[in-house]
Amino acid sequence: MTRRGRATALGAATILNAVANWKGSAFGVDLKTSAEVVLDDSPRVRGDVHGIDDRLIVRSVERVLERFGVASGGVVRTESEIPLARGLKSSSAAANAAVLATLDALGEELDSIEATKIGVAAARDAGVTITGAFDDAAASMLGGVVVTDNREMKLLKRVEVDSEVLLLVPEEKIFSKDTDVRRSRLIAPIADLIFELALAGDYPRAMTLNGLVYCSALKLSSDPIFAALASGARGASLSGTGPAYAALVEDENIDDVESAMLDLGGRVIRTKVNNRGSFIGSR
Repeated sequence: MTRRGRATALGAATILNAVANWKGSAFGVDLKTSAEVVLDDSPRVRGDVHGIDDRLIVRSVERVLERFGVASGGVVRTESEIPLARGLKSSSAAANAAVLATLDALGEELDSIEATKIGVAAARDAGVTITGAFDDAAASMLGGVVVTDNREMKLLKRVEVDSEVLLLVPEEKIFSKDTDVRRSRLIAPIADLIFELALAGDYPRAMTLNGLVYCSALKLSSDPIFAALASGARGASLSGTGPAYAALVEDENIDDVESAMLDLGGRVIRTKVNNRGSFIGSR
């Protein structure tokens, strides 16, 4: 018997990268990845995707099936408007969408955090994450701003924030698995301070400081951060391990910040913080 499910998950951007100290913070953005899962009597789950390592989405489906003791094969397909390998959480979104679409196909439900943890486990299985990316996955699944302990897989805080967002997306790609973890871990004492800012709700300052220290650790340019701040952004950061940058911007400054970012090359995406989160279905 064929069973079909669909779901949509969010991209996200970084407030605190969790590589240094396993504490992370991120916010959902209004860029989406959709997944369709078709379960059937075939012997295995297959991926039908473009540009995304299908091990991740296949393993996401398999882990849901294992969770409910279902022996099934099938196909998982994804489509995404999130730029790949730019630090905008395309992998977390793909995993979340695949997990939710599989739940839809099975007619089952899980708590949002439990569903998120399945996608994180699949990402670890697939070797596409350094920290488990629970912060990124939680921001994608829940929307809004999240602060997490990735080692303990705990959601410490979630709040809704209204803000316009600008994303500077260079042409190059950087994959998380290629990150210089040793250099990143050296900035753990600063990451601890950023974590306290995030817990206190000072997201603009937290993300700006995060961007400056991680750009230094990863030998990436901080010019986009300074350009965004000089043009009126409330906060700006490298997103993930790059190469994309994100800025929180007020409406009245968005044109100036966008112009400053465009001067640095690449493309700029106008979006906003998405507080609704990921969802089952295709609405």
